Amino acid sequence: MIQNIKLKEVSNMWREKLIEIKREKVIYNELINDGAADEQIEKLIIEVENVFHYKLPKEYLSFLSLVNGLEFNGFIIYGVDSYLLSCKVNQQIIGLISSNKIWYENEEQKQYIFLGESNISWYCFDLIEKKFIELDNPSGELISKYTDFETMLDKILEDSLL
Repeated sequence: MIQNIKLKEVSNMWREKLIEIKREKVIYNELINDGAADEQIEKLIIEVENVFHYKLPKEYLSFLSLVNGLEFNGFIIYGVDSYLLSCKVNQQIIGLISSNKIWYENEEQKQYIFLGESNISWYCFDLIEKKFIELDNPSGELISKYTDFETMLDKILEDSLL
């Protein structure tokens, strides 16, 4: 069943969940990544345009400026690929470019920008529909549509905290 997800004040909601993830990581002497620097995000933008010929959603880029990729409880939000970085990171980054190259081996999946994943889902931006969506991993069937990136991000972080 396809769900249309809308949440009010989602911007603050995902930020609260991120704080909760940070607290949990500290218990295990772990840290999440700092945000990517402007020059690293610019390198990502240029590389994505050169390799894939599309523009990344601004909301996703804003998230990267706060947290450069995140992996928590089996949920991953892709970050700036390590070959574009010039600094050390707190947590291994699963790169957006390298991940999309893998998923694009299937021609039908080239209509999506894969922004993250979990054991059961891919979190994407549909380049045709111009919508943020969740797809079943591995069937590719549509699970949910989101009104914006922050709503999708809130759902990812909420599920990761379960």
